[in-house]
Amino acid sequence: MRLTVGQLADAAGMTVRNIRNHQSRGLLPPPEIESRTGYYGERHLERLRLIQEMQGDGYNLEAIRRLLSGSALRRVATMPVEVPEVLGADELARRFGGADVVALAEAERLGVLRPLGDGRFEVPSPALLRGAEEAVARGLGLDAALRVVAEVRASCEAMARTFVDVFHREHLGDGDDPVAAVESLRPVAARTVAALFDQAMAAEASRRLSA
Repeated sequence: MRLTVGQLADAAGMTVRNIRNHQSRGLLPPPEIESRTGYYGERHLERLRLIQEMQGDGYNLEAIRRLLSGSALRRVATMPVEVPEVLGADELARRFGGADVVALAEAERLGVLRPLGDGRFEVPSPALLRGAEEAVARGLGLDAALRVVAEVRASCEAMARTFVDVFHREHLGDGDDPVAAVESLRPVAARTVAALFDQAMAAEASRRLSA
């Protein structure tokens, strides 16, 4: 995708003036210059859509700039404390009693595994992989375990949006650091979700067993 600033503005539903303003604020990466013409790509369009979404959530442009800065993104992205592991295909097959090509492809799509080449895979969340391994050991098929990961991840993303949206509306002011606020919210959200999940799991198990 190669777009002039006018084409980018049309694709994003914005004015050229707004795009120039975002660039001057450091919200948008510079275009590639070719023969004195700036060309924009998919990453620029995605960034503009993200900015629009964040504005819709109530963030002002300065808060968005701080959130989109390299240091802020790194701080948010590195919140999880797990250290990734690297496993070979043979080790994965041993732990899961064999893994077919379709299952591996689905695990890669879900981000459970990241292929490194030469039959090696990075595991971003060893705890998540151990959970899937334990589920398989208890008789759940690998395909079913991966379906659970996909469905639960969608629910977790919805819960995360709820926490951040409510916290932003009720607590975060213009002078607060949005990244620090999210960092402080994370353990509170984790404890709340764990407690609610325990209650829901017990209630659902009781309902199924008494049916």
